[in-house]
Amino acid sequence: MVQSTPSSSTLTIGELQAGYPLYCKALRMLIREAKTMEQIKRSVCWHRLTTLHACMPRQYKDPEHLYFHLRREVNQ
Repeated sequence: MVQSTPSSSTLTIGELQAGYPLYCKALRMLIREAKTMEQIKRSVCWHRLTTLHACMPRQYKDPEHLYFHLRREVNQ
């Protein structure tokens, strides 16, 4: 049996960057499922997108910006 420690569950910036396309895809799926903004803000993908934006704001847009962009894209 493998025990999980707090340090083993944290991701590095490199791991977060590698998962960026998946987080965007998950956000798009939540939008298609008509989840509320409150529900989306509690999701794992939202927290990881927020972390990326906080660490590298020039490279990764604010999750709220992504949300509105993807919502417009889904509604077209």
